[in-house]
Amino acid sequence: MQTLRLRVMRPADIPAVTALNAAAAPAVNLLTEAELESLHSMCDVALVATDRTRSVIAFLLSLGMGEPYESENYRWFEARGVRHQYIDRIVVAESAKGTGVGRALYESVFERARERGATEVTTEVQLDPPNPGSVTFHEHLGFQRVAEQHTRDGAVHVALLARAVY
Repeated sequence: MQTLRLRVMRPADIPAVTALNAAAAPAVNLLTEAELESLHSMCDVALVATDRTRSVIAFLLSLGMGEPYESENYRWFEARGVRHQYIDRIVVAESAKGTGVGRALYESVFERARERGATEVTTEVQLDPPNPGSVTFHEHLGFQRVAEQHTRDGAVHVALLARAVY
């Protein structure tokens, strides 16, 4: 059994988070350390999970409403006009899959959404290139598909998902 610890992401975690993010491509888009630092600065939920050696084995980045984030998916949810808490990305290392760390990270976002008075938590999953593990994970957590769109000049097809906050 793994010993896992969740904590707030620190600026010193950015190199490890960048590497973990890169290892998950193409399920998530690649970001440089500078891009991750910029995104991190807009997030009101930024968490990492570490193992017993204190290595980062998972992370999650989530934004509230009204941020100057240029993501096509975030902008779609902003334009929708529903009070939401947006999950930009979650990455779990292969060694940590099936441990419950993803669910624990999401529970922190649901709690933050309740605190902020959001009515739903929003995110997207890639349909092409396919990410069936993420689709299944989100279905198990009760997310519903509210729309689909093509992003990155048509290179990526995503399902836009929402789950009520309760």
